[in-house]
Amino acid sequence: MDDSPLRLMIYDDTCRRDVGPVGLTHTWMAGRWLYRGLGRLDVVRGVSSWPKALDWLARVARPRPIAEIQFWGHGKWGQLLIDGIPLDRSSLHEYHPHHDRLLAIRERLTDDALWWFRTCETFGAELGHRFARAWTSFFDCRAAGHTYIIGPWQSGLHHLAPGDEPHWSPWEGLAEGTPDEPVRAEWSTWRKPCTVTCLHNTVPREW
Repeated sequence: MDDSPLRLMIYDDTCRRDVGPVGLTHTWMAGRWLYRGLGRLDVVRGVSSWPKALDWLARVARPRPIAEIQFWGHGKWGQLLIDGIPLDRSSLHEYHPHHDRLLAIRERLTDDALWWFRTCETFGAELGHRFARAWTSFFDCRAAGHTYIIGPWQSGLHHLAPGDEPHWSPWEGLAEGTPDEPVRAEWSTWRKPCTVTCLHNTVPREW
């Protein structure tokens, strides 16, 4: 029986008509096949809601432990979005409907597990700092996210371990507004700090 740690990915399956007859979901689906073909992920799932996503993460290939979870979808400062519905710091509170699902996922994580949010600006501004601290504290594991709007180029990639403070500026990636009241984020380019491409699959620990 295979008991090796899993590398999982979920993506938002609801973005099918962002531009004409196609949407970002089709891009994420193409990435799914590429990453699976390269042996970078073990199991991938398109999801239409957070309850479905979290339930799947809690039970897939159980009882194998989980070493990595990537989410490909939309984001805002301090938020992850599926079908426009956010998962944020409030989801970690014991009164929240998602709390028990998140606990079930936490029980499966390895000691060195990583969440990687391949979403726009989730780690940006003060809201992003608070989210990163809360998430790593709740799961007692590492998390990575971006401060810019991402696409083929994915800038402002930063990594946080539990108990650490964000080392990147809350101004990073902001095109308009302030860290306390962000309005608009900048697009990623190869010249921006801490940039990878959509083809990269590792997070440098020094970032």
